[in-house]
Amino acid sequence: MILDKRALGRAGEDAAKEYLVGQGYNILYRNFRFGRYGEIDLIAGKDGSLCFIEVKSRSGHTYGTPSEAVGYAKQKNILAVANHYLRVVGHSGQKLRFDVVEVYCEKTGGDSHINIIEIRHIENAFGS
Repeated sequence: MILDKRALGRAGEDAAKEYLVGQGYNILYRNFRFGRYGEIDLIAGKDGSLCFIEVKSRSGHTYGTPSEAVGYAKQKNILAVANHYLRVVGHSGQKLRFDVVEVYCEKTGGDSHINIIEIRHIENAFGS
């Protein structure tokens, strides 16, 4: 079944946030925006690292894995937003990390309920 992209994105972000909290991450911001560069889905801290996390949700493999959608242009925008975050909020010497969380979903039944099938967290997915 085809899922509404916004509903799929929201469900994926909610699931990723819940998953990361369960893994001991401290969520600092959700949907941190910077002008035309866009946003970073989640900014979190764990074990002395400041993590900028892109969440990608898919309801199938037709268009590849979710992390494959985080190409060079998207990475460049995330880096620009992260740099803005660091200028505005700052950080106290934490290691910086850029992660991707893949969320696989399906629509269940005749309603709009979205079932989370699998979550994969890719640490250090890109960046320096």
